[in-house]
Amino acid sequence: MGRSRRTIPEELLLLALDPATGTTAQPQSLDLGLAGAQLVELALAGRIAPDGDRIAVVMPRPTGDPTLDSALELLRRRGSPVRAVHWIGGPRLGLRQIYLAHLERCGMVHAVAGQMCGVLPTTRYQATDTAISREIRARLDSAIRTGVPPDPRTAALAALAHAVGLGKHLYPGNEGRSSRSRLRDLIRHDPMGGLVAHAVMDVQNGVAAQPRRERAAAAPASAPAPAARATAASGLPLQPRRGAPMARAGAAH
Repeated sequence: MGRSRRTIPEELLLLALDPATGTTAQPQSLDLGLAGAQLVELALAGRIAPDGDRIAVVMPRPTGDPTLDSALELLRRRGSPVRAVHWIGGPRLGLRQIYLAHLERCGMVHAVAGQMCGVLPTTRYQATDTAISREIRARLDSAIRTGVPPDPRTAALAALAHAVGLGKHLYPGNEGRSSRSRLRDLIRHDPMGGLVAHAVMDVQNGVAAQPRRERAAAAPASAPAPAARATAASGLPLQPRRGAPMARAGAAH
């Protein structure tokens, strides 16, 4: 995969980078979003394909991008299709930091060392070419403003931006409410982007990884009524209580 085109993980991270502070918005959920963005990029490269809510490797040949190829190799080692929510919710050892270092090596950002409270070392990241970030943002703005279905890359980027909570960073306040709503609606324009975006949100919401119908099948049967429990325990039918039932029967005659 050549470097003439930025990958979706790279663009998602550049979108999240705050030029004023040099930090990334939504750092916790961003790791999940980057894992999902890798899946979309690998799908666009023809290396993986969705199989229901699972991801299957269809071509294990490396892409030439080290970060993507690492993910592809891990998927290949699974041996069978893996659920997107399992993959995205799995352990991620600093995927955001890995991509920040990757962007620095590619010359898209540069690190700025500093200190917090004059003691703790910190690292901020500044885009080396703000025109790149503006171009990415302009694509999202155009899709939101015009309502024209975007290309698959832009649709997937919009879906992931919404899933990780970047909407309030990109379109803040009450004036950005309609734009945030339209950003969410762009999910439907790319099936793979929608699949991973929903998986990202499911992980954040703590949704059980087991499919709903499997959870229903595995749920214990409802407890039997007290009478049924007593019948089952004794093996004999329950006898009517003395008194009231018999009196009612006599009154009927």
